[in-house]
Amino acid sequence: NYPNPFNASTKIQYSIPALSENRSRLSNSVRVVLKVFNMLGEENATLVNEEKLPGNYEIEFSASSGNSLSSARHLSSGIYYYRLQAGDFSQTKKMVLVQ
Repeated sequence: NYPNPFNASTKIQYSIPALSENRSRLSNSVRVVLKVFNMLGEENATLVNEEKLPGNYEIEFSASSGNSLSSARHLSSGIYYYRLQAGDFSQTKKMVLVQ
């Protein structure tokens, strides 16, 4: 994500690779879930929860509104983690909110 540390908002970029050239475009989509958690592992926001085709994506996360699919509360300064799950792939990264 950038910027990191961030104040009001940060952008999270991610890529979904093509699975196979032999598969149709529609069957190449995967379920993508991108969530934000606090240091206690409590979920603060769901940013993405949908089928996505291969490609590059970017989403802006606002610490005040959450920009989420679920209700998010205003976040305090601190360390947060975002977890990207796409098919069998899972990756967690740290971001720091400074207000």
